[in-house]
Amino acid sequence: MLRPALAAGCLALALLSAPTLAAPGGPLGTLPLGNYRCELPGDAEGAAGIPQPAENFAIIHGSGYAMARGRGVYLMTGDRVEVTSGPLRGVVYKLSGRSFLRRLLADGSEGPLRCVRTPNSGR
Repeated sequence: MLRPALAAGCLALALLSAPTLAAPGGPLGTLPLGNYRCELPGDAEGAAGIPQPAENFAIIHGSGYAMARGRGVYLMTGDRVEVTSGPLRGVVYKLSGRSFLRRLLADGSEGPLRCVRTPNSGR
C-alpha cells in the first residue's frame, strides 16, 4: 500500500521542481530588485550616454515596478519583458545579462533606449 503513495509523492515532487514554462516565450521570471536608469547612446565626442530620467523605474517586488508617473506590473518570459499595466503599459524590453534591458521597437527590433540596474540598488 505504501508503494503507490510513495510513487505519487515522488511524482508530485518531480513536477513541483520542474521549471515553469510559459508558451511560447520561455520560462517565467522576474527582474532583480532595484533601480533601473535609462539612457540613449551618446557619441565619441561627448557623454557615453544621454540620461532619460522620465524612463527610469524601480523593480519593487516580484513583477511590480514603480516610477515617477505611477506603478504597474510586467511579465517576463525568457529574455522578453513586457509591461502589462501602469505608465509603461505596452512597452517591451529584451533582457541581456541579469540587469541590462534594451527597449524593443514596434517591429521587434532593438531600439536605442537602454536601461541598466544601478549597482547596490537591490532591496
